Amino acid sequence: QVQLVESGGGLVQAGGSLRLSCAVSGRTVTKSMGWFRQAPGKEREFVAAITWSGGDTTYADSVKGRFTISRDSAKSTVYLQTNNLKPEDTAVYYCAARRGDGLTVRTVQYGHWGQGTQITVSS
Repeated sequence: QVQLVESGGGLVQAGGSLRLSCAVSGRTVTKSMGWFRQAPGKEREFVAAITWSGGDTTYADSVKGRFTISRDSAKSTVYLQTNNLKPEDTAVYYCAARRGDGLTVRTVQYGHWGQGTQITVSS
């Protein structure tokens, strides 16, 4: 059974940084991980994804150059380093895992989700 636990969210001023962590249990059955976010009144949207094996990554255009996804296979943990945060980055951030090959931005292709961690960016 795959379980995901996020941590690292918080309140930060615009321009600040936070590092989110996602601890994964049962990760050997998963092949890639993703970070998504959902702001109040909006749909959940893709942020970044990474493969466990080669560390291939992909990002949403809105976060390219500011956010970095990484993984530590030994610790079964995925990270999302968020820099130069903007008020529009305010959302609940979710970690997700999928068993299929390759990277995908599609929410429906991730079968396992964490409970989410809140990032609030003040202007």
